[in-house]
Amino acid sequence: MEKIIKPSSGYLFLLLDLALIPAIVLSFINELPIIGVIAVIAFILIIPGFFTLQPNKAMVLILFGAYKGTVKANGFFWVNPFMTKQKISLRVRNFENKPLKVNDKIGNPVMVGTIVVWQVENTFKATFEVEDYENFIHLQSDAAVRKMAGKYPYDDFEAEDAEITLRSGVEEVNHSLELEISERLEHAGIKVIEARISHLAYASEIASAMLQRQQATAIVAARRKIVDGAVGMVDMALDDLKLKGIVEFDEEKKAAMVSNLMVVLCSDRAASPVLNVGTLNQ
Repeated sequence: MEKIIKPSSGYLFLLLDLALIPAIVLSFINELPIIGVIAVIAFILIIPGFFTLQPNKAMVLILFGAYKGTVKANGFFWVNPFMTKQKISLRVRNFENKPLKVNDKIGNPVMVGTIVVWQVENTFKATFEVEDYENFIHLQSDAAVRKMAGKYPYDDFEAEDAEITLRSGVEEVNHSLELEISERLEHAGIKVIEARISHLAYASEIASAMLQRQQATAIVAARRKIVDGAVGMVDMALDDLKLKGIVEFDEEKKAAMVSNLMVVLCSDRAASPVLNVGTLNQ
């Protein structure tokens, strides 16, 4: 487990180290070589114990293979010079994964790119639980994207189906991705602040076919709405004509008028009117 410690002030030991300089000089002047040598050794040994920490930095201390603690306070410090010191950044960092080819819920190959915002939360786990925590983050993020993409279809072509998709369910999909990455990176002492999809598209081998499918679906939906509107307009026109007594239709004439109105209203081109200068029967 992570253990937070506060080491000795570096300024105190700096003064002690500087005080050894005149002691060394006086020892050799007074022909006290043993004391001089001890002072020189002490002077040299004190120096490696100094280190500084900036805000949002941490120092992991190891003594002969044993974890002794982590320093997170910023300042100038001194520790046992035989300790191994490993500095770790606690700043918030982010990376963008290049689009990765994965399969969605129904097996379609899609390209998914992600952005992950993270920071080191537990220095003990980041140092000792994994070999290289930065590389671990990238690999586990890719694995999380693959698993998350397999939970949802890329798109929903059935209008009546309310299933969440990678395209439509942005909030839920991003939340699912964040949870998936967080669970995997907890072993490395990494806190995931945010994870979201930055790129989403069909893979190149099916992109053209899926585009045609999307266009066909959009055309069918548009035509359905046009037909529904046209039927309503025709019904309204017939009711108004009958109510106002403008013209009387038998079933044959009514069918002809309905046919003509439907052609005009549903056509994707402007109608070309034909004037009937004779009777209604012509």
